Amino acid sequence: MKQLFYSLIIVTAAAVPAYAQSPVGTLAKIKEAGEIRLGHRDVSVPFSYLDDNQKPVGFAMDLCARIVDAVKDELKLPALQTKLQPIQLSTQIPLIQNGTIDIVCGPATNTLERQKVVAFSDTIFVSSIRAVIRKDAAIKTFEDLNDKPVSLTTGSTSIALLLARGQEKKFGVKQVLSPDHAASFLALTTGRSEAFVMDDILLAGLIANSQTPDNWRIIDDSLRTEPYGLIIRKDDPEFKALVDKTLVATMRNGQFAELYAKWFTKPIPPKNVNLNFPMPAPAEGRGCQSERQGCVIAQSLRPPVTPSLPRFNRVDGTP
Repeated sequence: MKQLFYSLIIVTAAAVPAYAQSPVGTLAKIKEAGEIRLGHRDVSVPFSYLDDNQKPVGFAMDLCARIVDAVKDELKLPALQTKLQPIQLSTQIPLIQNGTIDIVCGPATNTLERQKVVAFSDTIFVSSIRAVIRKDAAIKTFEDLNDKPVSLTTGSTSIALLLARGQEKKFGVKQVLSPDHAASFLALTTGRSEAFVMDDILLAGLIANSQTPDNWRIIDDSLRTEPYGLIIRKDDPEFKALVDKTLVATMRNGQFAELYAKWFTKPIPPKNVNLNFPMPAPAEGRGCQSERQGCVIAQSLRPPVTPSLPRFNRVDGTP
């Protein structure tokens, strides 16, 4: 496995082109402005969220910090400033497109539809779309949600996936839309919905940080397995090469594994909750829609599965 890991890393690194000429695109924009602008989320535990001091923290934020250091080295600007910009799921792509931010430091599903307007880094995580419900609810599959109110976050891939499953299996739900995951989960906990459909790791974070975590459970049924990447501007190969090269470097030197352990298998702020969530492996032939999304890297880096929280660990995504 170790030999396979380094072979995959070398192949991926070799696929990243080198640029020696003057910076263009995002790098040129950063150099001219003297700052790099990072988009961050507020409640996407453990990827990008605010701690007790309202400081953005998380796994994706730490990866972006490594990318910022790489940009400083590339542009020879050690004093480069970092500007933090709060974003929501529905605003992350528009803010990339209009130049307000240079990279999204948060969980973002890499889909073919989104690839039409933005680009993605290599995969940093693989999740599965599931539903959180009350622990005592008689719901085992998405079909059991027929004609029930279901929380969904505006702009999420969960909306179209749930609709597609409903069309396939001949059922429908009453959509309860909210602007962010915290509001969607609040709709569930206050009884305005009977389920919240979202990426399992984000659901796990919301449950773990809730006041009554034992009252909720995540169903085993899955709509799809999805790869996460960092969103960057489309048609900017120079910046994408630098981002991917930096991520590969963290994988080679062990920093990626250390950061993963820090945020997924150890107590994290603000409540020192341990998610104990090993990275799921992408199901073969599902979720990853191109090898360049870094699926092979995600597979080679996957930590061993632990027996804790089995309802969160199982991955059996449907086509």
